[in-house]
Amino acid sequence: MTATPRISPALNEGVPLRPSMALAVWSLTKRELVRFVRQRSRAIGAFLQPVIFWVLFGTGLSGSFRMPGTEGGLSYAEFFLPGIAAMIVMFTAIFSAISVIQDRNEGFLQGVLVSPVSRTAIVLGKLCGGTLLALMQGLLFLGLAGVMQATGLVPAMQWNLSVGGMAGTVAFLVLMGFGLCGLGYMFAWRLDSIQGFHAIMSVLLFPMWLLSGAFFPAAGSGWLKWIIAANPLTYGVAGLKRAMASDAASVAPLPPMGLCVAVSVAFAVVCVAIDVVMTKRHRI
Repeated sequence: MTATPRISPALNEGVPLRPSMALAVWSLTKRELVRFVRQRSRAIGAFLQPVIFWVLFGTGLSGSFRMPGTEGGLSYAEFFLPGIAAMIVMFTAIFSAISVIQDRNEGFLQGVLVSPVSRTAIVLGKLCGGTLLALMQGLLFLGLAGVMQATGLVPAMQWNLSVGGMAGTVAFLVLMGFGLCGLGYMFAWRLDSIQGFHAIMSVLLFPMWLLSGAFFPAAGSGWLKWIIAANPLTYGVAGLKRAMASDAASVAPLPPMGLCVAVSVAFAVVCVAIDVVMTKRHRI
């Protein structure tokens, strides 16, 4: 006599078993990583363009221009370095958000939405994948910058290589990546056209980066300093500069570290909360 198979009560009642949130988040995160590896042009666009910007501006301006508010011997390449790391995070966020539109057009997103996976897990999976990619590319760039400095391609720079400095660098790359990926998701969720998304991101994210103290400091910028102070990305860039700086005097005019952490965390939390609400309200 064969044993009668045991059927879950949930299946008997017609209720699908809900997978764990951690498994769902990891599955979607892994999918973003696999997609990135297979799209080499995406890696080139997100990484090489900021590197070229840094080499050209850092080398070209270091010998002929001293940024206002950086009288402590800080070269322009050293001043610009955290800003370029923020640019890499920004480009990664844009490409990560584009995958939301692609998944919708290909039908994958609809399949995920009708599954028993939590809507919160969907949002976190997409954002964690983009944030992890941003962190890896940001750290890769900083490592490359160290090699370029050692070979004389860029002027000499002083970095804070202590455990606290490196931990702070990683923390702010993660915070900026999570917040910017959340902001990109917010717009991508409402759009069906990749071209339209690019247009909005060009108008929004690039000026947001320019007015974050990444390209020029708030000191001496006139009325723009008020926009810079209201920009949440300003505090992520400032926190990254404070974590990387070896000379405290060179970052003295920047917002304090506590304020940088508070604003960066609040920005990321607000973006994620809006993303979750938007996704939960979506009906198939």
